[in-house]
Amino acid sequence: MSRPKNDTFLRALLRQPTEYTPVWLMRQAGRYLPEYCETRKRAGSFLQLCKSPAMACEVTLQPLARYDLDAAILFSDILTVPDAMGLGLYFAEGEGPRFERPLRDEWEIRNLSVPDPHAELQYVMDAVSEIRRALDGSVPLIGFSGSPWTLACYMVEGGASDDYRKIKTLAYARPELMHHILDVTARAVIAYLNAQIEAGAQAVMVFDSWGGVLSEAAYREFSLAYLEKVIAGLTRAREGQPVPSIVFTKGGGLWLESIAAIGCDAVGLDWTFDIGRARTLVGDRVALQGNLDPAILFAPPEVVAQEARRVLDAYGPGPGHVFNLGHGISQFTPPDHVAVLVDTVHAHSRSQRA
Repeated sequence: MSRPKNDTFLRALLRQPTEYTPVWLMRQAGRYLPEYCETRKRAGSFLQLCKSPAMACEVTLQPLARYDLDAAILFSDILTVPDAMGLGLYFAEGEGPRFERPLRDEWEIRNLSVPDPHAELQYVMDAVSEIRRALDGSVPLIGFSGSPWTLACYMVEGGASDDYRKIKTLAYARPELMHHILDVTARAVIAYLNAQIEAGAQAVMVFDSWGGVLSEAAYREFSLAYLEKVIAGLTRAREGQPVPSIVFTKGGGLWLESIAAIGCDAVGLDWTFDIGRARTLVGDRVALQGNLDPAILFAPPEVVAQEARRVLDAYGPGPGHVFNLGHGISQFTPPDHVAVLVDTVHAHSRSQRA
């Protein structure tokens, strides 16, 4: 696995010196791009788009054709894993993802098993391989998964939730069942990410999108412990090259130092936490990724540029920063504003190092 021509992103994750701060965006292949909307229409549905390696490759590459991004991220969905566990994923118009068979009864929870990533999820591995070939060594490819806790939220709630009543009730009333779901899901995530690495992913990211809805004690028990288990189970190098890992808990700023201690190479930050303060807290233990508020991209271009510089200045000089948004890019984002963001990050970070 040779290193890509532009390996700035990988070096930043490993806290090695870089000529500038690399940038990529969560959900960078998405509905804000007209070309993505065209491909999705051709696919017929979001799920069909995910399950077609050729189309997943096409949309993964679309933002790279428009912008000077420093990494590609596999186009897929975090819910492919519970879908492979037999829960029946579907997307209701205007409602987002739902499961036909959410975990409700004890026997369903006890029957949960780890899917074989080379069987039920082979379409993801085929997409990874195809994207790596298409990238042709230009920039690194990021593989990803949802965290055990976040996947469990969808598996128990049956979809997105306002109050997480079902899963929190299960966690507090029947913690042994909750831990069973999380243990099986953690093993599934490890197998899934390692299969992506084997197929060609050069870094991996774990999205703990709903970790921030927990109390501190519950976060440590039901999310952080399983994030640590996932990181411990990952393939750390392939063909002589390190495969760095990023952990992102939305709303996790309070537990930043604890996340930095689980063995990952980088911690993702949402926009609510000052990145300079975060750097002071974690020292040189991990790289940091983030953390512009995605809503800033709705502002005029000069404001986008100003706020991007503010994040870079807050982090300060020295290695270990990957610029990103504090969460996924909105579908309503003007594409031209993304170009301003990417170009500003590159230009300003180069001037910081001059």
